[in-house]
Amino acid sequence: MSDATNVPNDLNAFWMPFTANRQFKKQPRMFVGAKDMHYTTSDGREVLDGTAGLWCCNAGHCRPKITEAIQQQAGELDYAPAFQMGHPKAFQLANRLVDVAPDGMDHVFFTNSGSESVETALKIALAYHKVKGEGSRTRLVGRERGYHGVNFGGISVGGIVANRKMFGTLLTGVDHLPHTHLPDQNAFTRGEPEHGGDLADELERIVALHDASTVAAVIVEPVAGSTGVLIPPKGYLKRLRDICTKHGILLIFDEVITGFGRLGSPFAAQHFDVMPDMITTAKGLTNGVIPMGAVFVSNEIHDAFMNGPEHLIEFFHGYTYSGNPIASAAGLATLETYAEEGLLTRAAEMDSYWADALHSLKDAKHVIDIRNIGLIGAIELEGIAGEPTKRAFSCFLDAYERGLLIRTTGDTIALSPPLIIEKSHIDQLVDTLRTVLNEAA
Repeated sequence: MSDATNVPNDLNAFWMPFTANRQFKKQPRMFVGAKDMHYTTSDGREVLDGTAGLWCCNAGHCRPKITEAIQQQAGELDYAPAFQMGHPKAFQLANRLVDVAPDGMDHVFFTNSGSESVETALKIALAYHKVKGEGSRTRLVGRERGYHGVNFGGISVGGIVANRKMFGTLLTGVDHLPHTHLPDQNAFTRGEPEHGGDLADELERIVALHDASTVAAVIVEPVAGSTGVLIPPKGYLKRLRDICTKHGILLIFDEVITGFGRLGSPFAAQHFDVMPDMITTAKGLTNGVIPMGAVFVSNEIHDAFMNGPEHLIEFFHGYTYSGNPIASAAGLATLETYAEEGLLTRAAEMDSYWADALHSLKDAKHVIDIRNIGLIGAIELEGIAGEPTKRAFSCFLDAYERGLLIRTTGDTIALSPPLIIEKSHIDQLVDTLRTVLNEAA
């Protein structure tokens, strides 16, 4: 690849998402290649991927089966409309997804991202109650520090302040559960924390305030990722399920991050043995290669719409690229790769080694908490007084220079490596982080 391709001569036109644009464009960090566990930078260095891209490249990078499927599909059928028409691979992919989904999730609605999956699930919830004759159920309940994408529905039910504060009043009729982060009681926990399960009972207070007849759905991430890896306390998700069932409220699990093996089971619903009514997914669905998302829907919800004259559209919602042929091909090849290499359960095999390695950083400078579950981890740092996020961001820059990609949110380092990670990679990742932390200001 030429230098001209490696380093563009003008960075101004691209307004980068979730990026400190001015800082980046003064000191750009460019990836020009990737393979398995590593990226290649524009100056020829290898960088160990500690984040699976952006929580999405679960099978690692440039996997042959996925690449070949995309190439073949692009030359065979590039695009087909999903409105009143179909193509085989979308149906094949839906069938394969249902095979690995929790029992009872027998229907799939395709989207193009996690944000779109959340919007779709929220709309399905509202429409479901309407077709059931309970149109007064319009209220949605999210959670503080929750992340559900960046569209208006997602940031309305989401609870990350920076994602909400510039965009006005958002959707009306939304309430929020408290978050479950209790550092004084649960610091340095491995797996599910002991304390905080009773926080689910706050849903009863919200229901009592608004009346159950007005509440349509509750949406939570089983493990909150983008806010800094908040792991559900023991019994918390089960209690949410029980309260929702009691009051006829739909429970939506946002598994855009936890779906497709991140916790050691195909989905967090299976890992925690709690069945929601809908599951939102994206990211690992196509290994991050082609934009695609999917909403898994219970039979009860799907079947409620299948009434009236057969020639009428049952649900007025969808996207130009729903079930796109190339994305469907990528999804099928991704599922084949997961199956052939046992990746949907591999995190369970690596969990103990991963936990021991991460928690060995407990005595590193500035570390005030470490959390882990499956192949997810978080190292929370003491912030610099008056300069929130600066210490973690400085660690991010230093780690990159030392050949490691990490992700930061606030003053927390979040880790979610590809599921193909080996113990030697974990050792390298943790050794690099130890140096970075101990040399941080």
